[in-house]
Amino acid sequence: MSGALWAPALWVGVLGIGGFGAMTRFMVDRTVSRRMKGPFPFGTLVINISGAALLGFLAGLTVRHEIAILAGTAFLGAYTTFSTWMLQTQRLAEQRHIMFAAMNIVISVVLGLAAAAAGHWTASML
Repeated sequence: MSGALWAPALWVGVLGIGGFGAMTRFMVDRTVSRRMKGPFPFGTLVINISGAALLGFLAGLTVRHEIAILAGTAFLGAYTTFSTWMLQTQRLAEQRHIMFAAMNIVISVVLGLAAAAAGHWTASML
């Protein structure tokens, strides 16, 4: 496809795939949150860790630029959520769940880095 024709198709793909990523995030968060009661935001943790693993996997593959945009930016950008993670951490601190707030930051960063590295390593093995 020529560049002039590809650009509109890419935008439509970003819109559709991004919407699918957002719906997937909603469903995963809802499913995890129903099973894991309490103040700790397990749903967001699962989403961000799985998203880090998938992005690491994508980064380890050799794919065309357009595919990386659609999978990485559109789907995973809509699926993962930094802003919700920070808001939930701030709310935990406001509610004096300081240990949960600290755990949310440390666990998310450590497991996120490990998940991204594991995803990248897995893709490199293919």
